[in-house]
Amino acid sequence: MKTLPRLYPILDTAVLERRGLGLVEAAAAMLEGGARVLQIRHKEFWGPAVYAAARQVASLCSETNATLIVNDRADIAKLLAAGLHVGQDDLAPRDARALVGDAPMIGCSTHNAAQVCDAAAEPVDYLALGPIFRTSSKPNPDPVVGLEELQRCRALASRPLVAIGGITRENAGAVLRAGADAVAVIAGLLPEKAAAADLRQRIEEWRVIAGEAIAGRPAQ
Repeated sequence: MKTLPRLYPILDTAVLERRGLGLVEAAAAMLEGGARVLQIRHKEFWGPAVYAAARQVASLCSETNATLIVNDRADIAKLLAAGLHVGQDDLAPRDARALVGDAPMIGCSTHNAAQVCDAAAEPVDYLALGPIFRTSSKPNPDPVVGLEELQRCRALASRPLVAIGGITRENAGAVLRAGADAVAVIAGLLPEKAAAADLRQRIEEWRVIAGEAIAGRPAQ
């Protein structure tokens, strides 16, 4: 079974643009801070400039032995030799697996217990569950899951479970202690006026928080 680091940063291009950071600049800073998985989430048109930036990020990930995941787009993931993350309205995981092959990592978003059970039967390497808390990263988010439901869903699948949605440095420890194997973070990694040095430091701080939370988690 493939494993994920406890911290799963998501490079949302819209959020990065609002904070004044470019995709390659942010990826480089996160990798320098110790990130070992990155997801590119680009919800707009994949024009040449975006694809060129994604290729640079793929190269940086290869140089640092980090895993790159592409959100939604199986074709882009295949071109970049990257992993893929699909949602409930995207290509079915089994079809995505047929396209990208056996080697790349594939994850699937879920929002409730029924979807967790369905996704666990698919050829995926991990499940994402959320939003755990209220989030501003999506315009029309699904209902909040909460920590109790996270704990219940954790028992329904053997695949690694990534918690996402409204996760901050203040609540990440509770999320990991509730059973999540990793926390996916978007806006919580980025200061309002972001700079590469700030981002490197934040990644380092988040990795410490995640490590301490896992160390203090009761045995499953």
